[in-house]
Amino acid sequence: MMDMISLLMISVPVGFIGSLTGLGGASILIPLLVFFGVPVKEAIASAMVSVVATSSGSAAAYVRQRLANLKIAMFLEMFTSVGAIIGAMITTWIAPVYLYFFFAAFLMTSFVGRTAKGPTEAPAPGKGGEALAAWLALEGRYFDESTRETVVYRARRPLLGGLGMMVAGLAAGMLGIGAGAFKVTVQESVLRLPAKVASTTSNFIVGMTALAGTSVYLGSGLLNVTLMAPMAVGSTIGALAGGRVLNRLGGRTLRTLFFSVIVLLIVQMLYKGVVSW
Repeated sequence: MMDMISLLMISVPVGFIGSLTGLGGASILIPLLVFFGVPVKEAIASAMVSVVATSSGSAAAYVRQRLANLKIAMFLEMFTSVGAIIGAMITTWIAPVYLYFFFAAFLMTSFVGRTAKGPTEAPAPGKGGEALAAWLALEGRYFDESTRETVVYRARRPLLGGLGMMVAGLAAGMLGIGAGAFKVTVQESVLRLPAKVASTTSNFIVGMTALAGTSVYLGSGLLNVTLMAPMAVGSTIGALAGGRVLNRLGGRTLRTLFFSVIVLLIVQMLYKGVVSW
């Protein structure tokens, strides 16, 4: 079992990377906790609290920079909250060994629809849902510091995106990770949002999703204050630093970091699942 100081020191870079990639620190913290011997259900429940802290830290910076789109976030949050509550309830009774494989399998979905694209920040517009997106004003613009250009965008297929986000919420509540990887994928591939908007809006959403899931874990007795406190503090510090750096990085750099982290997490959780079988 890790001591609080070590966990605090590890949580800072984890929060930083989670903020840049839109994954959220818990996606990285849970495999680390499991590696150091923390029971998977306890790691999931406790890490979910750090998701709230990480999201709050990075989201504040992203809102000030007008990168995170609040209208899109609130629309999608209606779907993710419902999924998170259902997912957390499943985790309280499912056998722990299955969670390792579910964790790895869910992370693998991050590769769907995401490729090593070039430096273009705004993807080509998709088709479908234009009327609903326009009525809900699911659009925005931001100034990209890496390209020195103003990027204008509008969400596409909002209902399909909402269903995808409900699945993300289910996984978030079940695995305690915020499901930032899948949320970023849905926003880029289905809603057709620019990479930076998808990443920052995901950071905003994961905190509210995690709060819904935490309400279930609070009554289950799985929350560990010794783990929660240093993770929340360290992740928040890292997330704040990441929020100041993200807009200076290009989309290709963010995607490379995203995929590198995802591969490492998948390998770790599959290995632990096989050993525990």
